[in-house]
Amino acid sequence: MTKTTRRALMAGGVAMGAALAARGVRAARSISFRGRSVVITGGSRGLGLVLARQFGREGARITVAARDEAELERARQDLEERGVDVAVVVCDVRDRDQARSLIDHVVARTGRVDVLVNNAGLIQVGPLAHMTPNDFDEALRVHFWGPLHTMMAALPVMQGQGMGRIVNVSSIGGKIGVPHLAPYCASKFALTGLSDSVRSEVAKDGIYVTTVCPGMMRTGSPFNAWFKGRYRDEFTWFAISDSLPLVTVDAERAASQIADACRHGDAELVVSWPAKLATIASALMPESVALALRLADRLLPAPTGESGNTAHSGWQSGTNWAPSKITTLTEQAAARNNEVLR
Repeated sequence: MTKTTRRALMAGGVAMGAALAARGVRAARSISFRGRSVVITGGSRGLGLVLARQFGREGARITVAARDEAELERARQDLEERGVDVAVVVCDVRDRDQARSLIDHVVARTGRVDVLVNNAGLIQVGPLAHMTPNDFDEALRVHFWGPLHTMMAALPVMQGQGMGRIVNVSSIGGKIGVPHLAPYCASKFALTGLSDSVRSEVAKDGIYVTTVCPGMMRTGSPFNAWFKGRYRDEFTWFAISDSLPLVTVDAERAASQIADACRHGDAELVVSWPAKLATIASALMPESVALALRLADRLLPAPTGESGNTAHSGWQSGTNWAPSKITTLTEQAAARNNEVLR
């Protein structure tokens, strides 16, 4: 046996041993959600509601927080019909006092906070030419300041317990900047950085922070997104993209993966194979990815006049193409996940 062969075998043995050790450590971190107190922000519809169902099926005591009282009531009914132990709280996590009150409410109800899922989100779509500083500020308030407020309120509770799980739902847009989604991506990058940096500081307290970066999911969210510029065209490409079965992931499947990552205290979860490939490509071939994104931008709707500065919801932006048979999967998801017309 040559030295090169021996070294290759030794390296392979070390790698296999490291993989087995990592698997063992991951298994040792595993927790059951039965009886656990789980808080989900933005949990009244979309992915948040699907996550509430997932944790609820596993026996958790759920608290769902969101801004819209009517949405929350529909979510409560949905979850109670499924046998979930659920409470709902009207809360705007952009407000630090409301975020603190949310955590106080959960502690008063359940005595603890075992899992905090920061899922509240806002999607703004359109050319940079039509985005204002207020758009960026609003996205940061929802995606960065909101999670920071809830984490800062929940961490002392978790530290007192000697354990906890925090799941911050970022996005593939928090790893790769996508054209026509500048406020969204900027704020999701901020959340990814916050989540990753907090992780190492709280691990000593038995608290594990998971950063989740989903690709496109079929939750029904395009109807409650906001569109600027040629808003009908923007809604059309966004809704169709969200409905493609080969490049999008079913919300229920994504929720199952997120719950499993939370259960084991994984550092990061990238959901869907296109998102994983894009992440790898961006790390290994940043110039190629940048070129691809520039080409994609040329295919997207061009800016328009001053009328393009006004935002319209997906419900206000329908065309012959969307909703249509092409967007059936998104429409079905919207009906299932409380993404209804306001």
